[in-house]
Amino acid sequence: MFSYCADPSVLDGWWWFSCFLTSATHLDFYRAFGAVIALLLVTAPAALAMGMAGAMMLRSQIRPLSMLGRFYVNIVRGVPDIVFFLFVPIALGQGIEYLLHLVNCPDWDQPVRQGNDFLVCRDAKMPPVDAPAWVRNLYAFAMAILAFALVFGAFVANTLHGAMQAVPHAQIETAESYGMTRKQAFRRIVLPQMWLVALPGLSNIWQILIKATPLLFLLGIQDVVYWARELGAQKTSLYSYPHPDWRMWYFSILLVFYLLLTWASERGFSWLTRRLSHGQATAEGERLRRATA
Repeated sequence: MFSYCADPSVLDGWWWFSCFLTSATHLDFYRAFGAVIALLLVTAPAALAMGMAGAMMLRSQIRPLSMLGRFYVNIVRGVPDIVFFLFVPIALGQGIEYLLHLVNCPDWDQPVRQGNDFLVCRDAKMPPVDAPAWVRNLYAFAMAILAFALVFGAFVANTLHGAMQAVPHAQIETAESYGMTRKQAFRRIVLPQMWLVALPGLSNIWQILIKATPLLFLLGIQDVVYWARELGAQKTSLYSYPHPDWRMWYFSILLVFYLLLTWASERGFSWLTRRLSHGQATAEGERLRRATA
């Protein structure tokens, strides 16, 4: 980055560190922190949407929808997360390539499955063979979001369904007796109250999601853990910036980063709990009412 970094061997002290910490690989390391934040910001609403859909299916009186919701929740919760993180991108990627193979290569006369190999024509590859690096990274990132949303959506669905069940049924019956439809009673009675009940469970799921982000390397994404391991490992004189084993310092940075992230999340959920408690018949809601009286 700096002009004096052309020959690191002649540098010493802070001049050497200024070049070392601004090298191209370190810039990738810094960008990886942004990738973690971006994953959380995109995956959280996606998992919440899938969880709401799953909770509505569990709540549905249509038996096939109810069975589908139970199948989704029980299967995902019963299988280790790492299996889904590996299975979803592989299965979905091969499914997309197979469909493209049928459309783009109708004259292909060889079997797609050849032992352990999955072979499709060049035009069916995803991402495309000649795609630039950013397209490949975006494809891997999209697969990661889908895998994370699918896994954590099942836990969100179970949490939201339990919160819906916690709302007294007598309130729904009273609303319907006043002329509300079932949908109106759900929107005006169940939804406003269920969030306060679901919030502790959603907070735990969010914290688990944060701790699961280092699994990005399983999906081919060079995340913060990958770069901390690569940059901190011992480098000999064959490298431009030789140094001993500094992995402890790099992983200490990750420790501080994740602790700050979870601390900020706790503060955010505490604020959200206070906000949703206003007007609610709970201990926190009563305390807030007396404080403002």
